[in-house]
Amino acid sequence: MAHTPSTLSDLLSGPAVPHGYLRLPPGTDPHTLVRSLTGRFGAPRTLVLDGFADPTVDEECGAALLGLLEGRGVTIRAWAYRDRWIGAGTARDAAGDTRPVLATVPRRQPDSLAAAPGERVDWVERLIGITGWSAPPRRPDVDWARTETRLGTRLPGDYKRMVETFGEGAFDAYLSLNQEPWTDLAEDGLLAWAGTEHKDRYCWRPDDGDPDGWRVTVQTFDGELVHFDCRAAEFVCRILVDRHHPFTMARYFDTHWFMSYREGE
Repeated sequence: MAHTPSTLSDLLSGPAVPHGYLRLPPGTDPHTLVRSLTGRFGAPRTLVLDGFADPTVDEECGAALLGLLEGRGVTIRAWAYRDRWIGAGTARDAAGDTRPVLATVPRRQPDSLAAAPGERVDWVERLIGITGWSAPPRRPDVDWARTETRLGTRLPGDYKRMVETFGEGAFDAYLSLNQEPWTDLAEDGLLAWAGTEHKDRYCWRPDDGDPDGWRVTVQTFDGELVHFDCRAAEFVCRILVDRHHPFTMARYFDTHWFMSYREGE
């Protein structure tokens, strides 16, 4: 069975799915299916391996897929994508035979901006919750000292944690996270740490102060500069879920995810 973009779209939107599971034809290669979905939806998390479910999986990591398969999963990998969890791999049928399977279940968006008065918010953790990110850190060993020496400045800690956690890719397949800041310091004094398909750039204007105090400046596609009193990770959280933010993505996506461009780094 060929796994072209159109056939995958048919499988994911057909009458047996979404929010159910579909045992695929016996000739379907589950490894090819997983590779095809990885190319489309980014790096997956392994929920079940050789019949053993990951005990750390909870509702924020696709546990509903395990419930749907009723313990019959043999090897299942999962992706957080828009308003659903997608699972693919193999599962046992009623006769105990192992068959290729594709499954989807709804995925809910937590109220991830709520905070108690005086609460110190870890915005990278909030971002992980908002996107349903469950894969291991993609780039835990980045040589930041080398990057900072080349740029001539230290970088904010929340940005470095985003790169280490998510790696190369884009939030909602729209907001690309730069793996190191792009610099046009000689021209405009800005360091760009992310950008969008619409050519907006999300930047800092470095100063001699603590980089963890740098606030976000947006350089729009037509050159306008818009300043925000928040750091990078908080800015991403807010544009993902706040419908009233001037650069909101919440009007276009009800549930959010991170599209990883690579299986590994």
